[in-house]
Amino acid sequence: MVSSIVSSLLAQAAPTIEELAEQMKLDSLILTEQFYFFTVVIMWLIHVGFMAYETGYARRKNLMSTAMKNILTIAVVTPSFYYFGWYTYGCFQEGWPKSGHASPDALPGFCGLTAPWSAGLGPNLQDHVSLVFFLAFLLFSWTTASIMSGALIERVRLSAYLLLTVVLGSFVWIMDAAWGWSSGGWLVTRFGFHDSIASLVVHGVAGAFTLGVLLNLGPRIGKYDALGRARGFRPHNLHLTLMGLMLIFTGFYGFYAACLVIQSTVFPGWLNIYLSPTTLGAIAMVITFGFAGGFTGGWFASKGDPFWTLSGGLAGVIAVSAGADVYHPSLAYLLSASGGMLVVWVGGWIERTLRIDDAVGAVAVHGFSGFYGVFLVGIFAGGYPTGINNIPSSFGGQLMGMLAFLPLAFLPGYCVSWLLKKANLLRVPPEVELEGLDLAEFQQDFYPEFERAPEVILTPDGREVEAGQILLDDYRAVIRSGR
Repeated sequence: MVSSIVSSLLAQAAPTIEELAEQMKLDSLILTEQFYFFTVVIMWLIHVGFMAYETGYARRKNLMSTAMKNILTIAVVTPSFYYFGWYTYGCFQEGWPKSGHASPDALPGFCGLTAPWSAGLGPNLQDHVSLVFFLAFLLFSWTTASIMSGALIERVRLSAYLLLTVVLGSFVWIMDAAWGWSSGGWLVTRFGFHDSIASLVVHGVAGAFTLGVLLNLGPRIGKYDALGRARGFRPHNLHLTLMGLMLIFTGFYGFYAACLVIQSTVFPGWLNIYLSPTTLGAIAMVITFGFAGGFTGGWFASKGDPFWTLSGGLAGVIAVSAGADVYHPSLAYLLSASGGMLVVWVGGWIERTLRIDDAVGAVAVHGFSGFYGVFLVGIFAGGYPTGINNIPSSFGGQLMGMLAFLPLAFLPGYCVSWLLKKANLLRVPPEVELEGLDLAEFQQDFYPEFERAPEVILTPDGREVEAGQILLDDYRAVIRSGR
């Protein structure tokens, strides 16, 4: 009797083929949900890093205002991206939502799924993917906006910066992502544009937008002498800056992983953003060799300068990100070394020849390297099939993407900042800049236990002198010119 009961229970517990298939599907979806959740957690380190990196590079009198900019970036980009940015990504992949919420043709109905009122963007027991996939893109948006932050430190108004951050993080970059960083983007389906881990889509676009803003913002008081030669400001804590860069590098592993689509039950298990096959190991190797090559190139080109050595590592990774899914590690090392070297020279050219005061070299490190990375794919990965219709990547397709994204990024940055400038809302008053933003905004010094040493400045010939008289002379020149 006991054996018959056990046999009956075993018969009831044995799942059918259909039930096993449903269990496998649910298990795969939960694995996907967990995967993107942990990439989001790791990507938070990027923003911890940006805050440390920029705060360390600011002068003591501006450190807390610099840190608060990074924190408030999250506060303004999160809601604006939820209500507008994600919807833009889903609906404008073909240039416009030609089929309404049924767009795009490559992924029918995705437009409707990205609407803020869709069932997938709230609590839904039937959907394990939509919310975590949204969060991954939200962290990409924070990163894009934060790239601009460091370039503008020590003179931009907080309110102006936050408005520009929303424009860049929730509208500009996500429009170009819809066009060239999706399976249904018109640049992908028509021209085979290939930017696997967002060299141009995130970094290049943020750099071009930032360049437009810097042209209107102008240099910090004392940055250039009467002959137009560049002076240098001493960061208040270079160790903190280097640690911030290392945290950014750590977070990049989460960023790279989040750019892939995981399919645990289908060979080969991983797809890139265009739904072409790749592996997680392949992109992890490229990012690691990219850092190594970038450090090497930056060290040689800068003759051992600590800041530019680590910035070279970042530039090197950005230079190989576009082809990270297909590059061999040896090729990635060589290309990233070239990127790390070039960025040092480009950064110096922007500062000394163009006389653009980019405080942390963001236009060179992110902007130049982002465009350079897409350019390299056209040379070294031409013919690689991209996207669901397997359009071969080509130099012409990469050039088309660059020509589309440059005005899309630069013009909004320039135009919005120009309007803010005309309304006298872009830059803090010269008196505030001279005294320091922390005293103006918080009425305190954030190192009260340490005596405030006289500020120093590096002259064009490399001498370190007290900055007081130089800053006062330049302040008077600013007042006289009315700029």
